[in-house]
Amino acid sequence: MQLVIVESPAKAKTIEKYLGKDFKVLASYGHVRDLPPKDGSVRPDEGFAMDWELYRDKQSRFKEIADNAKKADRLILATDPDREGEAISWHVRELLQKRKALPKDVERVTFNAITKQAVTDAMKAPRDLDQDLIDAYLARRALDYLYGFTLSPVLWRRLPGAKSAGRVQSVALRLIVDREIEIEHFRADEYWSVIAKLQHDGTEFDARLVKYDGSKLDKLTLGNEGSAMAAKAAVEGANFTVEEVETKPFKRNPAPPFTTSTLQQEAARKLGFSASHTMRLAQSLYEAGAITYMRTDGVSMDGSAIAACRKAVADRYGGHALPDAPRMYKTKAKNAQEAHEAIRPTDFNRDRAGSGDEGKLYDLVFKRAMASQMAAASLERTTVTLRDPPGRHELRATGQVVKYPGFLAVYQEGRDDAEDDEDGLLPTISKGDAPLKRSVEANQHFTQPPPRFSEASLVKRLEELGIGRPSTYASTIQTLRDRAYVRMEKNRFFAEESGRLLTAFLERFFPQYVAFDYTAGLEDELDVVSDGKEDWKTLLEAFWRDFKPKTEEVMDKKPSEVTEVLDDFLSDYLFPERADGKDPRHCPLCESEGREGGRLALRGGRYGAFVACANYPECKFTRQFAKPGGADGDESADDGVMGEDPETGLPVERKSGRFGPYVQLGEGKEAKRASIPKDLDDFDLEWALKLLALPRIVGTHPETGKEIEAAIGRYGPYLRHDGKYGKLQSTREVFEVGMNRAVDILAQAANRGGGGRGKAEPIKTLGEHPTSGGEIKVMPGRYGPYVTDGTTNATIPKDVKPEDVTEAQAIELIDARAAKGPAKGKKKAAPKKKAPTKKKPAAKKKAPAKKPAAKKAAG
Repeated sequence: MQLVIVESPAKAKTIEKYLGKDFKVLASYGHVRDLPPKDGSVRPDEGFAMDWELYRDKQSRFKEIADNAKKADRLILATDPDREGEAISWHVRELLQKRKALPKDVERVTFNAITKQAVTDAMKAPRDLDQDLIDAYLARRALDYLYGFTLSPVLWRRLPGAKSAGRVQSVALRLIVDREIEIEHFRADEYWSVIAKLQHDGTEFDARLVKYDGSKLDKLTLGNEGSAMAAKAAVEGANFTVEEVETKPFKRNPAPPFTTSTLQQEAARKLGFSASHTMRLAQSLYEAGAITYMRTDGVSMDGSAIAACRKAVADRYGGHALPDAPRMYKTKAKNAQEAHEAIRPTDFNRDRAGSGDEGKLYDLVFKRAMASQMAAASLERTTVTLRDPPGRHELRATGQVVKYPGFLAVYQEGRDDAEDDEDGLLPTISKGDAPLKRSVEANQHFTQPPPRFSEASLVKRLEELGIGRPSTYASTIQTLRDRAYVRMEKNRFFAEESGRLLTAFLERFFPQYVAFDYTAGLEDELDVVSDGKEDWKTLLEAFWRDFKPKTEEVMDKKPSEVTEVLDDFLSDYLFPERADGKDPRHCPLCESEGREGGRLALRGGRYGAFVACANYPECKFTRQFAKPGGADGDESADDGVMGEDPETGLPVERKSGRFGPYVQLGEGKEAKRASIPKDLDDFDLEWALKLLALPRIVGTHPETGKEIEAAIGRYGPYLRHDGKYGKLQSTREVFEVGMNRAVDILAQAANRGGGGRGKAEPIKTLGEHPTSGGEIKVMPGRYGPYVTDGTTNATIPKDVKPEDVTEAQAIELIDARAAKGPAKGKKKAAPKKKAPTKKKPAAKKKAPAKKPAAKKAAG
């Protein structure tokens, strides 16, 4: 027997079908082991020795691999053709060797596409593991571990509220924060444009005033309404004749096929997909044999693929749609490896693959690859210049027409931000013509700040700077969101105050390690290691020699010293100039109560940074770091006493905790607390008292005679009745829902739950599962949230919010769980789902004995 190891069960199933009976193909399910998340997993003093630990949920999986390896004559490591794939193969080999289960014959094969031809060809050309790639992986893994596990404790002790920092993550965050600062410092300039609405031969077109009173107009020349109206009057009073008509033909060439980063960018622009969602879909398409490997920075296609693409173009669009010679592309990206082909279809005769989001992404890949081998588009740009007889005023009209679409008939690359397109049609016009002037407009404009980053533009910028690898961008961006350092609004990144504070801390105390050039330089060195030109330990020694003393230096500082430095560093943000001209640090509470010396400064607390008064404890004024300058004027939202409960006379306080803002009634163990929901914009004492009084009794159910409660839980507002739940849409509905509505919601929830089988209301309902046909739901569970199609339940990873789970993610989780097979002892229990009611008690008696096996399998 020949044992083949790949990453995923889908890939294993496909490849085993190609190879035949003599081969056994097993999946490692990704990485099988990693550095334990604790101090000492990498030991610089021992030559950067590393401890590796088999993942708990891979114990039984790897035992199957080891058992089969003992019986195998040959081990073929066929993981992905990149550094991570090489590392997985290395880990598998090392573990099997440790267990004395390694066959004598061990070989490595790689293929760029999961097709029968690619796989069988790869099997004929095996090689040894690439030690240089493994060394580059070890260096990168150790580097990231040492950075995170050395710096994070410094953050926890010297920057309260900070969660973690990462080598690439911190630099990506800095880009977002820097852009936020640019936007804050931006001051809009007013400017005006004067547009003449003209008509010639029945066609209307616009002409812009570009010269006024003998002087050329720049963008900001007409800076106020007065000058704009004077220019408008001059245009209205003048007669304009065409003086010049300039027509210039030009060509536009297609973009190359996709790389990892350009695929992420275009999927974000055209389909609205996040980078992580795009990579999941691409992984599925790759494993299904539809596209080539999706982690690549190469832009070339191999000769046979180019020939197949050109034939497909000729068959579909005719020979005239082809350029004379095949197009050859070379990447311009910094640090590009170009070890693999670009992302392309494996079969250019297949114009569709997958369904739903997968189908949309395949269509994008297919069209981009097809267009890359098509003829250039021929366009023509026309510029018409009109002047008045003295030549003091000048108008200009521009237009662009497509004479031959070429590749544009199939695909056009998207843009991150809108640009002015001069693609309007102009009439046929000649020198000496005098178009009819229908009207003149003077339009006010303001200069715009630089746009916030979208996922597409952030990925593009990281790649331009040479920071990180395109294959890691998805996880890097997701980490920033999971840590709540940034938020997304209308597909744009906004820096949260915690992200801003972390960036300020790193820029002030660790400037080298968030510098763009330094981080890109590390990537260059890792590439040198992968080329076999530098020892990986030499790279780590140089990093550690400077990094460790720097962390010790900062750790020796007192928290108050750190806060004082950050107070000065963030002064302009925390204390912007006041409209009344007073000192921005002047304490408003001390002023109102007649105290002297009330001056505000940044302070560190158990749950993060805040602004407080120097007169503490006499003055208890505080302001969250989230509210610089108290700009919104809503002091009731600041931490502190909000008022008194009229029934008990106890103080009601607003506080910030580990899990967000909350209100508290009273003190000590007897105090009542309630989280403040995010959907309450007008939060005040009245709302605080309502929340503290929950749960609210809606009334008695007309059928059961039992009470219906309305409350707010971990997954939002809900109704509860007789152990069953119904989901409410908003916090306000908790206090407004009436009996009729409540009964209806509970009835609908019971129907969706299969007649009471599931007591909890779904957190989210998605589409149908493509295989089972069951409705996919995101459910709260006793041991954590999970997804289900009614047949298979799959636990949602801890780093994924249940509310954010997409349909594609849910399908992937369910399929992966189904591929593992039923848990031990559950094969016979499955049919009892539809057993008669009288048999249910017997099933319940058996449940306690079967739960341990089910829980173990779920890992």
